[in-house]
Amino acid sequence: MSNEQNRVIEAQGPDVEAAIASGLAKLRAAREDVEVEILDRGSKGLLGIGARDAVVRLTSKVQAAPVKTPEPPVKTVEAQPQVPVKTAVSTPSPPPPAPTKQAPEPKPEPEPAAPTDESEEEQTLREQERETAVTVISELLAKMRVDADLDVSLSPPDDLTGRQVNIIEIHGQDMSSLIGPRGETLNSLQYVARLMVGHQLRQRASFVVDVENYRQRREQALKRLAERMAQKVAKRKRAISLEPMPPHERRIIHMTLRDDQDVYTESTGEGKRRKVRIIPKK
Repeated sequence: MSNEQNRVIEAQGPDVEAAIASGLAKLRAAREDVEVEILDRGSKGLLGIGARDAVVRLTSKVQAAPVKTPEPPVKTVEAQPQVPVKTAVSTPSPPPPAPTKQAPEPKPEPEPAAPTDESEEEQTLREQERETAVTVISELLAKMRVDADLDVSLSPPDDLTGRQVNIIEIHGQDMSSLIGPRGETLNSLQYVARLMVGHQLRQRASFVVDVENYRQRREQALKRLAERMAQKVAKRKRAISLEPMPPHERRIIHMTLRDDQDVYTESTGEGKRRKVRIIPKK
């Protein structure tokens, strides 16, 4: 069996050339020694909002030299120790059973938490957050030259904690550029607005920014996706990994399938590549 194998890595950078330079440094290779595939040209965003790194895949043209294995001694008649390989069936004794990953025992379902009576101080803080968030978001939209109206509401109680948060809804004509691919621009706008509000109030801000009910529509789509993929996993008895998602979208998948009798979920990967894996129960 040949040991020759091209090295393939993915690299990121502020732009395509910077991503390529980063990948070449990791491979310790020259530009002419690799093939470059641009996966994402990245974006500077709008006023820095929605910016993302460029991503490239580098494949080394220089193949690793095959590893020479020593020949067995000629004089001995004893059978050489066999190197176990996945396809070898050279002994009559059955292979040891492969370790199986036990599905975690389902935890007792927590009772939905009822909304708790808030103190006057908590109500005051939430009102301050709401007013400050509206001011900050209005200023951001004005600097982005986006003509829009803002509506403020309160979210339903969370299924687990009973907690409610402020929702700042943005309405206007042609808001697609404010949402971005898979909500990336909207998530960036929310992140920046939370930082600014938290800095002014000197406390953590947790309000939600939405555009034309995008988050509600996205949540329904993710729930349908989770249920459809769970059925496929249960039928095929094989795990499936979903596309990378931000934390709040991964949570929707986890919550949708938390009581499923045939599958369970776990998050894998790092950073922006973190995704949900749906796994069949044994």
